[in-house]
Amino acid sequence: MVQKECITRRRFLQRGASVAVAAVAAPQVVHASVLGRDGAIAPSERIAMGFIGLGGQGSGHLFGGAWTYVEGGYLGRSDVQVVGVCDVWRQKREPARDRVNEHYAKKLGTGTYAGCEAHRDFRALLARKDIDGVLMALPIHWHSPMATMAVKAGKDVYCEKPISLTIHDSRALADAVRRYGRVYQAGTQQRSEYGGKFRRACELVRNGRIGKLQEVYAYRPGGGFSSSGWGAVSGDPVPDGLDWDLWLGPAPWRPYANGTGTNTYLFGFGGINWGPHHYDIVQWAVGMDRSGPTEIYPDGDDVTYRYANGVVVHGRGYPGEPVGGEGGVCLVGTEGRIAVDRSNIVAYPSEILREPLLPDDDRLYTSASHAGNFVECMRTRKRTICDAETAHRSVSILLLGGIAMTLKRKVNWDPVKEEFPGDDQANRLLSVAKRTPWRV
Repeated sequence: MVQKECITRRRFLQRGASVAVAAVAAPQVVHASVLGRDGAIAPSERIAMGFIGLGGQGSGHLFGGAWTYVEGGYLGRSDVQVVGVCDVWRQKREPARDRVNEHYAKKLGTGTYAGCEAHRDFRALLARKDIDGVLMALPIHWHSPMATMAVKAGKDVYCEKPISLTIHDSRALADAVRRYGRVYQAGTQQRSEYGGKFRRACELVRNGRIGKLQEVYAYRPGGGFSSSGWGAVSGDPVPDGLDWDLWLGPAPWRPYANGTGTNTYLFGFGGINWGPHHYDIVQWAVGMDRSGPTEIYPDGDDVTYRYANGVVVHGRGYPGEPVGGEGGVCLVGTEGRIAVDRSNIVAYPSEILREPLLPDDDRLYTSASHAGNFVECMRTRKRTICDAETAHRSVSILLLGGIAMTLKRKVNWDPVKEEFPGDDQANRLLSVAKRTPWRV
C-alpha cells in the first residue's frame, strides 16, 4: 500500500530530544524558540533532515552558497532541523557536524548543542527513525542506488543530478518512490529558479506562441556510465580519514589515484554533468515528462533524437545562437523561436515575449524555490516540481544518447515498455553489474 500520511505533530513529538536541544548550559532557562514563541517554529513542527555527501555541492545545500538561492542553506531555514550529516571523509563530516551544532547553540543562546550526529556509513543515517528526509550530493555512481535505499528506509529524498547512470536503475528508483509513497526532488533546479525564465519559455512554446514546435537544440550530447573511469590508475595510498571502499560502493573496483580518486564524475562520460539540466527543459518544453523519443541517431560526438509527434532534438547548439549554452535550450517552431538559459531569454520575433498568457492557456507547475518546494511537498505529500518519474524520463534521453554513441549506430526506443525492440545489444546497455553487496 502506498503511504500518503502527512507529517503529523504527534510524529514530531515522538522524536524526542534528537530534534530539540540536546544539551544547554542553563537547564532552568527554556529558550522561546524551543516553545515556538516569538514567531519561531517549535522543534516538534520542523522537518528533520540528514545530509549525505558534504563536498562543495552538499555543503552548499547545507550551509548556503551562490547557487542554492536560500540564505544560510537548509541550516538557515526555521522549518528544518538538521540532525545528521554523513560523508566517507572524516575531514568533511566532523567539521560539518560541529558547524551545525555551533549554529544551533548560537541561535538558541545556549552554551552547547549536540543534536546533530556525524556518520561515516550512510546506512546508519538511513536507519534512524528521527529523520524524515535526506539530501544527497554524491559521486554520480551512487545517486540511484543510495536514493532507492533511502526510499525503502522510509525517507523522502532530494538528490543531485544526474539521478542515475543507467536507465534500469533510474526506472527502479522511480518505481520505488511510487511504491513506498515517498517524496522525491531531483536537483534540476531550472524548473524553479532563475526568475521563472525556463517555465515562461516552456509555457509560451506549449501554448503555440512560436507555432508548431519542430526542433529543439539542447547544447549537450548524450552521456552515461564508463566502466573504467578516467585518469591514471596509480594505486596511491588511500588518504587517512577516507573510506575508499565505501566511496566506490557499487562501482567497479579500482585503486585510489591522487588527483582523480574521488572525482565526482569518475564513472561517467559525455554530457553526464550538465546534460540533465538541458534535457530536463527539453522534456518540459516538448510536453514529454512521462515519455521520451522513439529514434536516436548518433553522429560522432553529437546525437539527434526524434519523438513520435515529429519533434526533433539536436544535441548540438543552434547555429550562431549565443543563448542556450548555460543550462539552456533553443526551441524552434514554424512561426519563431525562443532561446533560454540561466541568464537570458530571447525570442525571434521579439514580440513573442511580450504576449501574455491568456486565461485559457495551459499553465505549468510553478515553484519559486527548489529547496522550498521539497520541504513544502514533504509536508503536503504532493509531488515535487521535478519528481522521480519526471527526472527518470529526463535523464533517460541523455542516457539513450550515450548508448547510441557507444554503439555508433541508430537505435529505436519504445518509451512505453522502455526497451529497444528486438535489439539485444542495445538492451544490455540499459544496466550495469554492481559490486556485492550493492545490488539493490
